[in-house]
Amino acid sequence: MIVCVAVVGHNNNPLYLQSFSDDGNTLKFHYIVHCSLDVIEEKVSNSRRAGVNLNETFLGLLYPTEDFKVFGYISNTKVKFVMVTTDQDSRDADLRNFFRRLHAAYVDAASNPFHVPGKRITSAVFAEQVGNIVKSFGIPAPV
Repeated sequence: MIVCVAVVGHNNNPLYLQSFSDDGNTLKFHYIVHCSLDVIEEKVSNSRRAGVNLNETFLGLLYPTEDFKVFGYISNTKVKFVMVTTDQDSRDADLRNFFRRLHAAYVDAASNPFHVPGKRITSAVFAEQVGNIVKSFGIPAPV
């Protein structure tokens, strides 16, 4: 189950963070997302040092915590997408599809002529799209 989704700008400024947890403690998700930025930067800089062109935007598992797993994705414009989940078994294909859909929703929101680049995304349409994407991935597979 997805408990948090975040979009972070290329200057590591938070553009959007939505918690889907029932406990109402969004501060811990801010902390988890903030910690994930270090891992994202490390993965990107390691690929540059190795001389590998980072064409793959899906970064995979950034790090696990006791209760959560944190996954990441980075766009060509260095906008970072972070997902925090409680699922122990997540398939890469599903995660890639989730991030592609989230990226597409972000592009739509950022393409709005009233959106100021680099500022928080306050669009209700974007929030609804993110909620719909999370709901479509939050349904457990039948056993």
